[in-house]
Amino acid sequence: MKPHDILNKGLQELGISCSEKQIDAFMTFLTELKKWNRAYNLTALKTDEDIIIKHFLDSLLYMKALPEGALKLADAGTGAGFPGVPLKIVRPEIDLTLVESSRKKTAFLRHLSRELKLAGTAVLEQRLENLGGEYEKTFDVIVSRAAFSIKEFLGAACPYVREGGTLVLNKGPKVSEELSGLAEASCADAVRDIHKVKLPIMNAVRNLVVLECYNVA
Repeated sequence: MKPHDILNKGLQELGISCSEKQIDAFMTFLTELKKWNRAYNLTALKTDEDIIIKHFLDSLLYMKALPEGALKLADAGTGAGFPGVPLKIVRPEIDLTLVESSRKKTAFLRHLSRELKLAGTAVLEQRLENLGGEYEKTFDVIVSRAAFSIKEFLGAACPYVREGGTLVLNKGPKVSEELSGLAEASCADAVRDIHKVKLPIMNAVRNLVVLECYNVA
């Protein structure tokens, strides 16, 4: 299948409707990511199919856990823009902050934001835990696909989410082991919900863990 067709098939499976302009934005993202990847090694995924399924569609799984309407959303350890940029393409009303410590990746993200004309998008060259007082209690939602444990993510992200806001992590089959560890650390009540979702085309199962900070001591 052509890239356009793979994306459309995955979107259909997810029940997400995109305009032709949004589809074009994903195709531009694909082109720019592959171009920059040759020089900067932004992702280990090389084929169109892998990038569309394991980056674009995997990122859009987070839609299942996001509140409706305008949001101030931060993507921590976003790398080459996942899941933040696909979410922004599909939900342009999101006020997006991409947090990434790698200079080459933030250079790509700034370039991509210009190419896709992503109004309301900021790129911070920083680690999440080092954002500082300027960003305390700023965001409605903080998401991440980076390799945080649930406990680490609570510690790093909670200072920057507003009261009543949420954190969302994408976890694989070992999520139950992490949840057991949370109980031992007396912060199991931070888990608001776990959405089991299927990654389109591949049918792999992901666990979207939704966390509340105000229940964390």
